[in-house]
Amino acid sequence: MKKLSYLLIVIFLSLSFACSPKTENSISSVKHPEWSKDAVIYEVNVRQFSKDGTFNAFKKQLPRLKELGVDVLWFMPIYPIGNIERKGTLGSYYSIKDYTAVNPEFGSVEDFKSVVEEAHNMGMKVIIDWVANHTSRDSKWLESNPEWFIMDSITNKPVAPFDWTDVAKLDYNNAEMRSAMLDAMKFWITETKIDGFRCDVAAEVPLDFWENAVSELNKLTPELFMLAESETPELQMKAFNMYYSWNFHHVMNRMAQGKANVDTLRSFIKNGYSRFPANTIAMNFTSNHDENSWNGTEFERLGKQAEQMAVLTFIMPGMPLIYNGQESGFNRRLQFFEKDSIEWNHNSPFNQLYKSLSYLKENNIALHTPLKSKMEELITDKPDKALILQFKLDNNIVIAMFNFSEEPVSISIQNEISNGIYEELLKDSSFEIKKGTEFDMIPYGYKIFYKNI
Repeated sequence: MKKLSYLLIVIFLSLSFACSPKTENSISSVKHPEWSKDAVIYEVNVRQFSKDGTFNAFKKQLPRLKELGVDVLWFMPIYPIGNIERKGTLGSYYSIKDYTAVNPEFGSVEDFKSVVEEAHNMGMKVIIDWVANHTSRDSKWLESNPEWFIMDSITNKPVAPFDWTDVAKLDYNNAEMRSAMLDAMKFWITETKIDGFRCDVAAEVPLDFWENAVSELNKLTPELFMLAESETPELQMKAFNMYYSWNFHHVMNRMAQGKANVDTLRSFIKNGYSRFPANTIAMNFTSNHDENSWNGTEFERLGKQAEQMAVLTFIMPGMPLIYNGQESGFNRRLQFFEKDSIEWNHNSPFNQLYKSLSYLKENNIALHTPLKSKMEELITDKPDKALILQFKLDNNIVIAMFNFSEEPVSISIQNEISNGIYEELLKDSSFEIKKGTEFDMIPYGYKIFYKNI
């Protein structure tokens, strides 16, 4: 009786989200570049990417990243770092001394331009981290225009936001500063031909600045792409293409740590997108520079479910992120303020996993973003342990199965589906699927089936 009741609840939940994620909000006016629909984004930490820690050393790896399936390169801040109150030996990338120069540790502006040009030649896009909320405490701006900063009324020194003692908060009530900030952003588009920005703590900067900036930057590059380090829906209406899907990230962490279960994920699928414009893009991730350095690697946080959750980031609506090193199964927290090079293992099974997932994302339109396909939970006889999602657009179908339990389970599909022969991702085989078909799932396992690529 208990099992039957549970099954009825799951049937109700599945019916309630058997559609594309929608929102009660207005449709965003932000136009997405055509290339973003099937893109995979890759975060580059130049300092730690190679032993040299330079643009030129990174450039040599562009063919490998293209083969991996990377479409967008996001560079963490590449600017000179401040010295006053510097954290550690090398300092924080986010303590910026000069917005229109590069950190000599990495190379020159010409070196970076060469990377961008080569990436473009390979069909990849480039965005750079932009820190509009604050500068270093010895920045060129603070020296020349202290009135551009918020000052502490007692010490008469620049306010340091949060516990970031190495930076000084900018004052967006100052129109001259706003103009200078926009000019600095324009510099990188006109001089280096980048394709957009990942904007640090975007919600800390006034919304009207971003909306005006995007309007002006679009005049320079019609395919501008903007990523907000935020989960604030208002930012997506007129300014940003993509937001951090923190809620989804935390659901995955909590599930892997035994603090949530598969119903938590069902609830997120049903409700997690409704706050946002229907045509915006979520960035899905199991790691990034903050998570890796401060909260632990994906293996620390997700344990035996690290691979399974990586697959989920490619299957769920949105754009998946790979943080440099994840394709090597790299399992160490990178130091943030010191030199700490990634140890590469190009034979890692994660390398082939990401290649296969990137191929599926690109070639099956049922997974393209913003999601136009019908997303539906298929009913299984093990709803407390497993989740089966189907994405369908015309004859393009992806069926993704996940066993979220520590035990092997045999599951079957209980409702009517599109019968037929499906290819299985990562397997050189095909499989006939119909109502009642049984699947043997290993602990924390997954199976991805697709057709009409």
